[in-house]
Amino acid sequence: MRYLYIFLDEAGNFDFSKRGTRNFQVGAITKERPFNACRALNDLKYDLVEKGLNIEYFHAAEDQQTTRNEVFDVIEENLDGACFDSIYLDKHASGEKSKHCHRFYVLMIAKLVQHLLSTHPIARYREVIVFTDRIPVNKKQAEIEKAVKQTLSQELPRGVRYRIFHHESKSNFDLQIADYFNWAAFRRLRDGDERSYRRVAAAIRSEIEFRP
Repeated sequence: MRYLYIFLDEAGNFDFSKRGTRNFQVGAITKERPFNACRALNDLKYDLVEKGLNIEYFHAAEDQQTTRNEVFDVIEENLDGACFDSIYLDKHASGEKSKHCHRFYVLMIAKLVQHLLSTHPIARYREVIVFTDRIPVNKKQAEIEKAVKQTLSQELPRGVRYRIFHHESKSNFDLQIADYFNWAAFRRLRDGDERSYRRVAAAIRSEIEFRP
């Protein structure tokens, strides 16, 4: 009985004005159990607590650099069996406006999930289980779920089930790992900063530019 897990994360925003990020990116970690990095991150969390740090969960953009270094240590030591893929939109090059953002989002999610399924022996799995961060805007969450469900229904062979869960990322170490991967890839895309990217590059499989 094999189960394929997909953990989705996003970076950037859909503000198409000059105040918004130039790029918007959706990334995904795909893996199977055992999730050894989760155990190590749980140990790291309590190591940091015992050192006096009040930390509830890991979030790359908010963590101190010393904490990020230690989280990347754990991730780098547990890259076996994990793959990271992402899809990004250059909003400046698209020539589009913010009114199309929801359509872009749905299409990007669908294309990424389709790509993930095409790179795994899906017929060998009993089930595909997808996790996303819980999103406070109900409409956006519904759109994500609709895009993922439609893609899974179309692409999965008969007999392979799927489920989708929207959990708080602070409750799920693998969503936090996906956040770290996506942050590293987004920093490289946005700023040309490859320091963190190089630490996880061995597990980065593809970075797809989305062209509307």
